[in-house]
Amino acid sequence: MSPDRRVRIGIDVGGTFTHAVAIDSATLELVGRTKVPTTHRAAEGVARGVVEALQRLLADCRIAPSQVLLIAHSTTQATNALLEGDVAPVGIVGLGQGPSRWFAAAQTRIAPIRLAEGRQLQTFHRFLDAAHLTAERARQAIEQLRRDGAQVIVAAGAFSVDDPAAEQLVCDTAAAAGLPATATHHVSRLHGLGVRTRTAVINASMVPKMLQTADMTEQAVRGAGIVAPLMIMRSDGGLMDIAGMRRRPILTMLSGPAAGVAAALLYARVSDGVFIEVGGTSSDISVIKNGRCQIRAAAVGGQKLHVSTLDVRTLGIAGGSIVTLRGGKPHAVGPRSAHIAGLRYLSFSDTDPGSIRLASFQHEDHDVLAVADDRESLALTPTCASNLLGLVPEVDPARGRADAIAAGFAKAGGASVATHILDLAAAPVIRVIEGLLRDYRLDPGLVRLVGGGGGAAAIVPYVAKKMGLPFELAENADVISAIGVALAMVRDTIERTVVSPTPEQIRTIREEAIASVLRMGAAAESVEVFVEVDAQRSLLRATAEGATEFRQRDGGPDAATNDRTHESIAAASLRKSVVPPRKMLSAGGFEIWAADLLVRRLWGFATERRQALRLIDAAGTIRWSSDHAALHATTVGDAETDAATFIESFTRYSDAGATIPRCFVLLGARIVDLSGLIDLRQVLEILRTELSRHAADAPCVLLLDRTS
Repeated sequence: MSPDRRVRIGIDVGGTFTHAVAIDSATLELVGRTKVPTTHRAAEGVARGVVEALQRLLADCRIAPSQVLLIAHSTTQATNALLEGDVAPVGIVGLGQGPSRWFAAAQTRIAPIRLAEGRQLQTFHRFLDAAHLTAERARQAIEQLRRDGAQVIVAAGAFSVDDPAAEQLVCDTAAAAGLPATATHHVSRLHGLGVRTRTAVINASMVPKMLQTADMTEQAVRGAGIVAPLMIMRSDGGLMDIAGMRRRPILTMLSGPAAGVAAALLYARVSDGVFIEVGGTSSDISVIKNGRCQIRAAAVGGQKLHVSTLDVRTLGIAGGSIVTLRGGKPHAVGPRSAHIAGLRYLSFSDTDPGSIRLASFQHEDHDVLAVADDRESLALTPTCASNLLGLVPEVDPARGRADAIAAGFAKAGGASVATHILDLAAAPVIRVIEGLLRDYRLDPGLVRLVGGGGGAAAIVPYVAKKMGLPFELAENADVISAIGVALAMVRDTIERTVVSPTPEQIRTIREEAIASVLRMGAAAESVEVFVEVDAQRSLLRATAEGATEFRQRDGGPDAATNDRTHESIAAASLRKSVVPPRKMLSAGGFEIWAADLLVRRLWGFATERRQALRLIDAAGTIRWSSDHAALHATTVGDAETDAATFIESFTRYSDAGATIPRCFVLLGARIVDLSGLIDLRQVLEILRTELSRHAADAPCVLLLDRTS
């Protein structure tokens, strides 16, 4: 490898294999890849596989330590700990004072939490009056909890989000006694003592095991002479540093699916679509809207936590799912995989086609569709069916042996059986996708399906065909999650419980989020912030993200497309337009195309003409879209005044108050998302901050999404 090249290394821990990739930081080219079996049973856990994959990648690609800009990895350890009950017993020190102390005592007494069948997280509880709290009283409570069996301590105090001193005293006392400890204000700054305590308890239960993993991984990285930042994938699609993982391991739940979504955003460049990551056993389905992944509150044991994760829907249907029979005919696909059933795929066998015969095979009292040769039984899977029907591209990890597949299906009933298998596999996937389109109000005219994972070709092309949607299989699909880890941005989210936040409160939380990602190594010029106000829950949230080195997100000159290509891209997205789309303007490396749509209202008795807009970047990707939009071109110097008038002209008034449209700003080469703000004053406050970075005569485009 060229000594001048700088790489980002991503490592994804999967259920079967741990994949590692090296990505050229400048070109985003895949420099090299490797994989090792995931080390679930090793004494060091999955960390052993992470280290082995890293060492092999460095050796195979001849990467010098000085060439590494960043190492990041996903982890299944937090999720596995909860699924398998491999967690530490937690001692809770509840804190409260005055008339509310009895309520605080009840809210901090968390019952044992059911994790899986026959497994639970054991908890113990002591309560102290915070008005008379001393280090000695805290020490006595901690020692009692240690004798009960607690291996880690949680300090849970009423109103600690406003005054964390009592919680911090308990944590410091526990540390002095040799016990790891966490406080509720470490994991969340939201009100709601019961939910905050439950979140902290689950977080604390993972700490001992995760500390071991973090220490081993960090020692291996530093031992290899690499001084680059070591990052961990978060469950919301961003990265955090290893110090953050030690403090809040709960944020790594579902980091595996999050890695795939990060790749869809930054590598496959999806702006509006459904990403389907297909493995051998399961498929993860998620939505991307206006270039942003969708977030929801996490839950464990059916109870919500103060933790945000990507909204990922997981199905037990994938490339290697077995087909169960009823009455000798295919009845269901999944949730068990051929691997779990002890079968190999027919697609990847080395069997002689002439020796294949229909076989009788059972798994968990179910008849399974299988064939056999003289040595073993082989499963007919969705991968085999897609190969038979010509849906798998020639250069694809799911591509199998055509002669063996044809011989197997000839014994099983031919192409009609393959079609029936894919119908059974596609039906649940389609139901989930249709639900996501409704939940997030996605326009089917804008949506495309993007497949990732080694089994993508087994599921995605057929689902797209049934739904009449365009699709693509991501490049290097089999290592897409590892690529996502390598390219993901450093991220942190700050939340507060605030009723009717003022511009000053919004500015403060925004600055706090920026400061957090800067501490973790984000380059200042790369940081972007999304602020959201949820009036119904009195929630104020700021999410900041940035790269560890500054890089343009858009393709360079080699990626540029001509006007005719941009016009065809816009036309394909605006199929419902009355007239062909027209280019309105170019700014910041983007083109804005517009078209008029006729929308029927009042049960079809009236029509309304609306303006649809598509913002297309140099690489030909639609980066922003709306079918009910308004646009105003201005300059930085005039933008604040113009924005006030422009937004006001489209504001709706009712008994509930004023409702402003969702606001976006094209500023330089960035799309500033202000859609999470609900008040004109809030929008103008953040806009003023963004404008301050640019010259007064610089162009600025105000975009409004008026979709209800």
